[in-house]
This record gives sequence, C-alpha cells and structure tokens, in this order.
Amino acid sequence: MTPAVRSNLLAQFETPEFQHKFGTNRLKSVAQLLMDYVTYLMGTHPPSRQGEFQAQQWAAMVYLDQHRTQAEEEIATALQGLVNRGKNGQAELARLQRLIQEFRPQLSQYDRLMKFAQSLGIWLKDQIPPDAGQSYGVHGVNLSLNQVTQLEGFPPLQTFECEVVTIGLGAGTEINARLFLSSGERISIDLVLERFTFEVATIELKPTRRLRTETELIINRHQHGAYGFTEDLGNGVELEMVGIREGSFIMGSPETEEGHSKSESPQHQVTVKSFLMGKYPVTQAQWQAVAALPEVKTELEPDPSYFKGENRPVERVSWYDAVEFCERLSQYTKRQYRLPSEAEWEYACRAGTTTPFHFGETITTDLANYDGNYTYGSGSKGKYLEETTPVGSFRVANEFGLYDMHGNVWEWCADHWHSNYEDAPTDGSAWEDESNNNNDNDNLSRLLRGGSWRSDPGFCRSGSRPFYNPLLRRSGSKFGFRVVCGCAWTL
Repeated sequence: MTPAVRSNLLAQFETPEFQHKFGTNRLKSVAQLLMDYVTYLMGTHPPSRQGEFQAQQWAAMVYLDQHRTQAEEEIATALQGLVNRGKNGQAELARLQRLIQEFRPQLSQYDRLMKFAQSLGIWLKDQIPPDAGQSYGVHGVNLSLNQVTQLEGFPPLQTFECEVVTIGLGAGTEINARLFLSSGERISIDLVLERFTFEVATIELKPTRRLRTETELIINRHQHGAYGFTEDLGNGVELEMVGIREGSFIMGSPETEEGHSKSESPQHQVTVKSFLMGKYPVTQAQWQAVAALPEVKTELEPDPSYFKGENRPVERVSWYDAVEFCERLSQYTKRQYRLPSEAEWEYACRAGTTTPFHFGETITTDLANYDGNYTYGSGSKGKYLEETTPVGSFRVANEFGLYDMHGNVWEWCADHWHSNYEDAPTDGSAWEDESNNNNDNDNLSRLLRGGSWRSDPGFCRSGSRPFYNPLLRRSGSKFGFRVVCGCAWTL
C-alpha cells in the first residue's frame, strides 16, 4: 500500500460518518496496527526499501498523539540532512515535500516544515532563497541553512594573512571573503557577485502520432539563475565569469554511448572544487584587449582569427597562446586566471546531467553551431553554417549558466593527453606529466573539449576528448578557449 493510499484510508476514518459508526478510538487502533505492521516489514526487508517503509510508518504515526512529535522530528531531521547533498538531494526533497503535503491535516508543524523545504529547494538549485538566514524549530530539531556558507559547496573558512574585501550577492546580501593568490600575495579588490537569469533548453524525444517508430524532437525551455561577476578589461570590453560550486560527478562516457571512444573510459567519480568560469569562450574583443597588455613570456598576435568579429570567439590560437593570455590577465587583474582542467570543463559542461549533451540525448543546430549534415542518436539533420557564430547566439545556456559548451570552437584544457582514464586524478586537478609540467618546450599533446563549427555532433559530446599539438595555432580556425578563476572562491 502506498503512503498516499494509506493516508487517504486513515483520513476516511476521521470523517463524521466513520466516527459516528465506529467511535474515535477505532482510528487510533488502526493507525497503531499499521505502524506495528510497517515496523515489522522494516525488520524483514533489505535496506534499499527502508525509505519506502519509513514513509508508510510516518503516515500512521501522525495520527497517534504519542508518536506525532517523533514523526515530525524525523521528517525535520531528514530535511536538514539534505542541506549538504547539493543536487543529489533534489529527488529526496521532492519525496519529502510530497509526504509533508499528504500529512498536512495531521501535522502540527506543517508550516515550518513546508517553508524550510521550499527554501531548501531553492538552495539545491544553486540559488539563494530570500529567507536563507531564517531558522525553524521543529520540536528538538533546528532547521537552518546557516551551518554552511551562503553558497553551499564552497571550501571551509580558513585563516590567512590577507586583506579583507566584501563580496556582494545582490539584494542586500553580502559575504566577507579573504582573497589570495597561491603565492600568498595579498589582494585588495572589490569583487561583486551578482545574480543573473538565463534560459535553459532541453531536448525531448517523443514518438510521432502517425508512425510510432519515428520520433519528434521537442525543445523545452525554462528560466534559471546563477551568480557571477564581470571583469572590466578597459575600453568597454568586459569578461563575464560564472560561479561554479564544488561537487562530484561521473567523468567519462559509458561504452554504450554513441560515439564513445576508449579514451573516455573507465568512467570514474571526480570531486571538483568551486571555481569561476567564463560565461562564453574568449571573444576577439577580449583577446585584443589582453593581447595589448605587457608580455609575460611570449608575444601574442593581436588579431589571429580567420572569421572576424569582436563578439565571435577568438580562434587559430595555440595552447601556449591561451596560457599567455591567462598569465597577462592574471597580472592585470591580480586574480589567478588559467585554463580549466578537463575535469573542470566536463563538470561545468554537464552541469548535473549524465546524457551525451547537456541538452539531453541528442543535439540540434537550433541550439548549437556544428556540422548539421550529420546526426546523433534520434536527432535529425540541420544547418551547416561553415563558420563561427558570435558567442551566445543561440540564447540558451546549461544549468550552470554557461553558453556554447557544445560546438562553435574547440576549447583548450590544461591537461596533457592520456589515452584513457587509468590512474587519472579524482580531485578535479589538471593531469599533467611531471617531467614536462611548466616546461615551455613541451610539445606533448594537450586536451581539447566541446567540438566546433566543423565537427559532427558526436565530437561535440560532453565526454569527447581529442588532442592536438600545443605549439600549432593555424588549425583550421576552430581552436579557442575559455578561462577559469580559482582565487575568488576561497571563502
């Protein structure tokens, strides 16, 4: 019997007709019988079913005065336990909210439980609820988001010898942060994190009405929000960065995935620390602004791209060009900019998804710039533009707020190429060979991610990972990059 059916049955026992016929004690007797029976089932079935039985037990307990308080405390404890689980807790939260709603007539603490559950739901979607600082007492349990920092998932507070700055999160919310470079150099910079909204698109495949063997591609869109800041590069040129909170994901692709390569195996869990990532690939305007800054190690060609346009992504740049860009940007801003590790890139691209694309099981040229003469999965052919497009042209991002993660230009990552994931790092760091690390003469292949305007869709998958010589730049106008910044998340 499902909790909903059980609750409905017990609710019927509260009707005047039932109580007139059987008396008020019959309800309590039935509830006690149900609770005892479920307790017996919990002791005779595997742990995998304990959540199901616990819900049924609560359904009976809320009808018994001597057990209602215990049920409310257990529900509150379950909610509080989700605070540190991030997106992994969304399914369990939905289940608990459904149960709280079902038990509403019997719960003395319904309002507090539901209000906290709603705030927690906003929190688990990477947003800050309006009442983030509010706590709710449910008998002996204190429900609060305050035991973690304002954005869940950040590293714990540490003490360092450094300047103190203020990070504003908008709407009157502020965080005091200590910023420092890996060298220990103190920084005194006003860094403002502001909330922005964007549209997320997902692809749904449905059988057609006439021919059930064929599928119809449906694009679903919804609004989402994230936090980031804008770096001023001068002369009206800006670099938008998006906050990516820490978390774990399964890196690589399953062998059953279309287009899978052995280099994408074995799949393995990786835990990534929080960082900031460029909302878009680096544009030609941004490249030109940074290329005009003082040289750090190597010269930069001011206008290397084949397809011209200030808002198009910069292309025809080598891996070393991209590294020089990051070093000049770091020197200019006093913040630590670099190329992403491929683990950071894939984590950011997937944004909580496990499908081949963050859009879903397939991809369409209505949402990304790639060679539409080819198809993937149950998708259909589309357009082939034969050139790059201005960043953000398709006006859709992934759940983290990042644009153009599939197609347009390949994006350099920091890692050396390895033929598979055997012995790969699991902490999100770049996988670089120690003998060649930071060697300016190193010509070992480096990783590329995301696909380009010339790629067939299989190469645009979240898990696809080809490589190229880091010294070469005249690469068919398809190699670009985006930057990450790690120093701002040391809260």
